[in-house]
Amino acid sequence: MPMESGDLILLDDFCTVHKLEISFVRLLEEYGLVETVVAGNAVCVYGSELPRLEQMVRLHQELNINAEGIDAINNLLQQIESLHGAITDLRNRLSFYENNDRE
Repeated sequence: MPMESGDLILLDDFCTVHKLEISFVRLLEEYGLVETVVAGNAVCVYGSELPRLEQMVRLHQELNINAEGIDAINNLLQQIESLHGAITDLRNRLSFYENNDRE
């Protein structure tokens, strides 16, 4: 999904603010955890990805988790989210059938 250029954050600025090497973000990109884009001469990340990217940076900086570990954590979080959605769907179905049995 293409984004407006106003939604782009300069990777250099992001790394400076978070005291992070650009190579770490590039490594996250290699694992498919973040997407960078080139705008003009600058490498950028989408503003919509900032919360996830900042979460990954905190895992790296505060817990000393490497990119491979962050990838594993990300996969587990996605599975949890998927399972949560499935549980919600099943609860809704159950509620539907329970309500129909009462009628």
